[in-house]
Amino acid sequence: MAGLLPGVLVAVLLAAAAAPASAKDYTVGDSSGWTTGVDYTAWARGKTFNIGDTLLFQYTSAGHSVVEVSEADHTSCSAANPLRSYKDGTTIVTLTRSGTRYFICGSTGHCGAGMKLTVTVASLSGSATGGTRLAKPSSSDADPTTTTTTRTSSATGGATGSWAPRTATWLLFFAAVGALL
Repeated sequence: MAGLLPGVLVAVLLAAAAAPASAKDYTVGDSSGWTTGVDYTAWARGKTFNIGDTLLFQYTSAGHSVVEVSEADHTSCSAANPLRSYKDGTTIVTLTRSGTRYFICGSTGHCGAGMKLTVTVASLSGSATGGTRLAKPSSSDADPTTTTTTRTSSATGGATGSWAPRTATWLLFFAAVGALL
């Protein structure tokens, strides 16, 4: 069992180093929120989304929803096969893996009117930017400012914001310590 200790400790340290030390909270659509008439292509352009970042969708639950869909359903504006669906009015999506994520509004006609978002999450070793594909271009002049909050954490526990991305690391650590006792 003692021979296992160095390997477990190295694995825990690598997992902790791989987890994001700084993350951003993005409010989708900034002050306009998740609604029709917003150019989500312009909103996402130039942003780098990373693992650990969060997307905050703020909307009226009576008229809108957030539906995470496949690329094909995003292109066709179909909410028939959702990966995840939210209707609470305030939805927080944590970006937990690299790759592309697709979101639409499930209300009839809203996706076709531009209420769709594509977010590309950077891998740990690279970077990516977000963007959207709109079915119909928007002529509105979107505000170029971005509402973001940066969350940082330190080894002394001075974390603010969500601690969820680090939960697995701590569970692994305590499991390793428990196995040694």
